[in-house]
Amino acid sequence: MSDKVVTRFAPSPTGYLHIGGARTALFNWLYARHSGGTMLLRIEDTDRERSTEAATAAILDGLTWLGLSWDGEAVSQFERAPRHREVAVDLVRLGKAYYSYETPAELEAMREAARAKGLPPRYNGQWRDRDPSEAPPGIKGAIRIKAPAEGETVVHDRVQGEVRFPNKDLDDFIILRSDGNPTYMHAVVVDDHDMGVTHIIRGDDHLTNAARQTVIYNAMGWDVPSMSHIPLIHGADGAKLSKRHGALGVEAYRSMGYLPEALLNYLARLGWSHGDDEVMSIKDMIGWFDIGDVNKGAARFDFAKLEALNGVHMRKMDDHALFDIFVATLPYLEGGPALAARLDDKKKAQLLAALPGLKERAKTLVELVDGAGFLFAERPLPVDEKAAALLSG
Repeated sequence: MSDKVVTRFAPSPTGYLHIGGARTALFNWLYARHSGGTMLLRIEDTDRERSTEAATAAILDGLTWLGLSWDGEAVSQFERAPRHREVAVDLVRLGKAYYSYETPAELEAMREAARAKGLPPRYNGQWRDRDPSEAPPGIKGAIRIKAPAEGETVVHDRVQGEVRFPNKDLDDFIILRSDGNPTYMHAVVVDDHDMGVTHIIRGDDHLTNAARQTVIYNAMGWDVPSMSHIPLIHGADGAKLSKRHGALGVEAYRSMGYLPEALLNYLARLGWSHGDDEVMSIKDMIGWFDIGDVNKGAARFDFAKLEALNGVHMRKMDDHALFDIFVATLPYLEGGPALAARLDDKKKAQLLAALPGLKERAKTLVELVDGAGFLFAERPLPVDEKAAALLSG
């Protein structure tokens, strides 16, 4: 395996780039940049029913807005299916995998038998040592890995520590379906190996996948990348993150008027810290970040803290830089397009002159729009009925 650090961000294009995915991308990006390595982007679009081009575009747009640039071209996992099939067949040839020919009824019977005993469903390995010539007519074979039957598979995780999985719980899982399509478990391993990925950084909901993927790596005789499974993000109340807590797409945070650098600063500190430093620049984060310093416990998302931090970044930012990002973000802000339409050179000069005072009172760019309203008010100012009565009386 290369000495150069290669990380990857591998989202599924079934929706927007949510806040948890953005933090995963950030940690991969920071570790790569800190180490002088590269971060690759792979779009895991094998679920053809749910994957959309619109979702892919939203993910790319979100990463670009955040400034999380990837190296090289984005890779489509779906387009690599022939390579996934090739490796699966190689594993059969090497005696590390085999074709299984169960009917749907047989598989359901196995599941029922396991449930009756209070056990999780497990494949019984009945085709592990049988000759494919015994296959029943009309049944297409799936390829299953020969998982070790005894002992443990150990995942050496830089965040979770050493995690042990009894091999009896792994069973001979499918790597190539009977329709010729690879499973996610198999495709990920082949892609990470072929792309030269040295460090896998992802959510700890993938930790159980790590054991099965390690089995595939070992079967092929490939080096297992360094693995780091980072904690998930919860709401401020400790509950699973929902839209109420902040589980929104990155584009929503742009529309709410948050600065990319402030959002990255906040996300970086969800599970990672550098002493007592609260406010960090991109340069600070790159210099200080180490995946080994990430905590095991779930991080809590707090809108109030994000808003306060955003206000700090706005006040610290150079007026001209803040002005530029404000103008660029206007099309996405509530009330922004109308303001942008009236932002001629004179108004721009007035806004820039007023910015030092305006940013002292604003925590988001939306509040900056509200604060700048007086610059764009029609003259004479409209008078409500009560004021008109007082003036005329």
